[in-house]
Amino acid sequence: MSSLSIPPPQCLLQHFTVPHRYLFGPGPSNVPQRISTAGAQPMLGHLHAETIEIMDHVKSGIQYAFQTQNRMTLAVSGPGHAAMECAIFNSVEAEESVLIAVNGIWGERAAEMAERIGANVNTIVTTAGRYFTNDEIEQALAKHKPVLFFLAHGESSTGVVHPIDGIGDICHKYNCLFLVDSVAALGGAPIYMDKQGIDIMYTGSQKVLNAPPGTAPISFSERACYKIFNRKTKPVSYFLDLSWLANYWGCDGKPVRSYHHTGPITGLYSLREGLAILAETGLENSWKRHKDVAEYFHTGLEKMGLKLFVDDKKARLPTVTTIVAPPGYEWREITGYIMKNHNIEISGGLGPSVGMVLRVGLMGCNSTKDHVDMILQALADALKHCHKSRV
Repeated sequence: MSSLSIPPPQCLLQHFTVPHRYLFGPGPSNVPQRISTAGAQPMLGHLHAETIEIMDHVKSGIQYAFQTQNRMTLAVSGPGHAAMECAIFNSVEAEESVLIAVNGIWGERAAEMAERIGANVNTIVTTAGRYFTNDEIEQALAKHKPVLFFLAHGESSTGVVHPIDGIGDICHKYNCLFLVDSVAALGGAPIYMDKQGIDIMYTGSQKVLNAPPGTAPISFSERACYKIFNRKTKPVSYFLDLSWLANYWGCDGKPVRSYHHTGPITGLYSLREGLAILAETGLENSWKRHKDVAEYFHTGLEKMGLKLFVDDKKARLPTVTTIVAPPGYEWREITGYIMKNHNIEISGGLGPSVGMVLRVGLMGCNSTKDHVDMILQALADALKHCHKSRV
């Protein structure tokens, strides 16, 4: 008689086939076969010489994608949220003042993360679909005198790409670090970390880079490193402590890398391949393709009589388009119909845009005019067959 009281689950004794879907939501994106093949290569030890070589390749690729020469450049083991916490937890101490720009959910989450470590959190807030002027930012910096200013470059909940020029200089005028979240925009919209005076920037692997979620590129300027490595207290997170991560990634100049954690080795294979594709494509070509495809999509939507959520054309995020939820329709019925009948994922709103918009992501390999035509056809079909009220 078996001593086990819990039998093997029947669901695990049967084969499970994952369906193919067109992932045209705000992320994750579809993974090209080339990246899937890279991720399926043999497992290595996390400190094998070949793994370290791959990590060095990843660092170089991030430096290119970010347009930075920062020595402190690496990939956090985790999704974009892990990089966000890594940035805030290392650069801010309890009771220090921070300023968070909130024009969507990512500002809201950054503010909560800073609150959890006891920072004095101040915010500037605007309505969904808007961005801040440099004058508005400077007035808030002068008032609150923060050690860190957070801004989302690509606010995927509202579909806004935020202007970056000049903000780094304003932050430095007030002795403040400039932190940029470019998870939804990196590779799809122009950004220049060094030239634009950005002190900390991060992104995710699963958007334009088309790799599976689980690795998050991040980079720190010398100015940021000076503050981080002269803090009075240790960061609240051991796992995200930059002094450990710097050694693990060979950023501290020490001859030996010590064990900190076991990194996502096959995830690094995939991230390397995603960065390689971006390097082969060329950043400027990638930016242009995303812009051209987004504009083609916007034109098609307007011809259908649909309204774009972001009025200012220059502020429309090329990677994630927000469409005003068609009046009279239940947005969940539209997204559900498109999934069921066209095998396409698009999304509703998030945070301040819940119930207000449909969100469509066209990132990396998904950013093509053929995919746009597919989405427009699916939307037209959904609007024809989904219930519409008389209101």
